[in-house]
Amino acid sequence: MLPVIAFPAIDPVALEIGPFQLRWYALAYIGGIVLGWWLARRLCALPPAAATREEVDDAVTWITLGIILGGRLGYVLFYRPGYYITAPWEALYVWHGGMSFHGGMLGVVIALLWFTRRRGLDPFLLADRVVTVVPIGLFLGRLANFANGELWGRVSDVPWAMVFPHGGPEPRHPSQLYQAFLEGICLFTLLMVLVRIPAIRARPGLLSGVFLVGYGVARLVGEIFRQPDAHLGFLFAGITMGQLLSLPMIAAGAWLILRARSRPARSEAVG
Repeated sequence: MLPVIAFPAIDPVALEIGPFQLRWYALAYIGGIVLGWWLARRLCALPPAAATREEVDDAVTWITLGIILGGRLGYVLFYRPGYYITAPWEALYVWHGGMSFHGGMLGVVIALLWFTRRRGLDPFLLADRVVTVVPIGLFLGRLANFANGELWGRVSDVPWAMVFPHGGPEPRHPSQLYQAFLEGICLFTLLMVLVRIPAIRARPGLLSGVFLVGYGVARLVGEIFRQPDAHLGFLFAGITMGQLLSLPMIAAGAWLILRARSRPARSEAVG
């Protein structure tokens, strides 16, 4: 028997009052949106200003809708299309779980394009400030995955391996924590350093590109330790669905970086 760390018995319900239940996963979404909103209001004021605080407040509503609708639709289309073809009404059962980051990201992109067009704002400039706060939600979401004992890692003999309640008797990587570190802490630190540099802010789209490449690489690495979804398994050549969906993100991010670097800098940012 290999020594393993006992999985902490964490109740997936964070707060329960009568029939009302607030789960850690829902709390992660709420916390990520509220904290991101608070920070985005301050970042958007940095020159060149991306939006007023009132415009950020208005944008949050549409961004939230993009996260929820895009995340759910992405899960349905990317991860379980066959199941929902036979029971399409269950696609509306968001309380049953099942959200896709890649779908949520596409939902946010659509929401931002729609909002900035209506308000006459630069979509790249606003997107640069929004992506800077996204890792907050990613970090909290991965911690919620860990608390729920879901999306566990592959079987491993590392000293910190854990036996997850629904993951069988084998010790596994706590890959949720790896992803919280890579997608949350590391990516957030990188973006917060870059957004403080006037020359970076002066090139709209550059931070968005860095985020896409950074998240894509973090997801590629994290998926090495994460057990693929049981109903999908490995797609081909040992690639998971999460890795496959991250490849176009990296390509799009690289294009945004090259595009931003090839255009003149905004003079109001660099003085």
